Amino acid sequence: MKKSTLALAVAAALAGFGTIAHADTTLYGSARVSVDYDDFDSDYVRGPNGELVRTVPGSDAWDVYNNASRLGVRGEEDLGGGLSAIYQYEFGVDVTEGGNFNSNRPKWVGLKGSSWGSITAGTQWTPYYNVIGVGDIFNSSKVFNNNTYLGKAFGERMDNSLIYSSPSWSGFGVQAMLVMNGSCGSSDPQTPAGLCKTVPDNKLPGNLSDGVDMWNIAASYKNGPFFAGVTYMALEGNDFSDFLTAPTYDGDQWGLAFGYNSGPFALTLAYEDGDVNDLYFGKTQNIYLTGQYTFGNNVVRGSYGYVSPDDGQFIFTDGTRLIQSDINNYALGYQYNFSKRTRAWVEWKMNDVDSDLVGSQQTVSIGTRHDF
Repeated sequence: MKKSTLALAVAAALAGFGTIAHADTTLYGSARVSVDYDDFDSDYVRGPNGELVRTVPGSDAWDVYNNASRLGVRGEEDLGGGLSAIYQYEFGVDVTEGGNFNSNRPKWVGLKGSSWGSITAGTQWTPYYNVIGVGDIFNSSKVFNNNTYLGKAFGERMDNSLIYSSPSWSGFGVQAMLVMNGSCGSSDPQTPAGLCKTVPDNKLPGNLSDGVDMWNIAASYKNGPFFAGVTYMALEGNDFSDFLTAPTYDGDQWGLAFGYNSGPFALTLAYEDGDVNDLYFGKTQNIYLTGQYTFGNNVVRGSYGYVSPDDGQFIFTDGTRLIQSDINNYALGYQYNFSKRTRAWVEWKMNDVDSDLVGSQQTVSIGTRHDF
């Protein structure tokens, strides 16, 4: 490769849109709105004398709900010699309550080589999600939540991230991510209360560590209708052994997923295990199974998940007991495709907790989606 070409490529990566504004750019978006009915049972803890103390009252309500609508641009510029500049700039668009052009949706820039893969920097989908997210098949964004996906806290999109993605080697591929979140002042990172964020929307505290705050690796294989993947992520903070924290800031979490999609049938199975989540204190396991069948313009879906924490109970210094119970997750959905870009859906999901101390939740979602 000529030195002038390499210099241009590096300048494009560092300068972002200012340099690659004339690249092949695509404007895209997705509007996703539903009318939801939410029913939440009360949450309780058990007091020092065994009495039930209500902490969160039950409620039910109707809501016009935005399901992760977005607007973005993405593109690629051929720099010659098998090298390309690539980028994506996507905003969350709340079509129901305002708050447009925000959220940590993907915003990144990088370089891609025809033989060695790509390196990208910014806010990006994690390798963890690119494996376990094979089960994210429903339209309502309330289905694939922290009860059914332990990676919800740090396994979706991460800011301040650097990702290497390999090319496909006969269906095999790998990804590696580093999150380096800078610093946020002189707060004492030896206590959970001393953790601080560089900006409010950062996923991780800026003073979690002096270097790499989180890392994540994944390997996957895709051949025809088959998919298989394995992933591992870890936080590099203090252990806070004298405190009870969720997530565990020096913890780790791993998962594996399998998928099959052929003709009208699609199935996925995922397993997660670790403490890099904010659902429960300590290690937690999750099994999540989905199925889908398509006939004509119709799609029916179903899922079952089972979440089980290692530690079922914690007793605080005042004698209050926190019960951590297994969760059974169910979802059913019907989708009608008016076209390749427009659909309507009816979906139901329920988080059934096997305890009187933590309330169950269920939602009925009736919505529509248009992509462009």
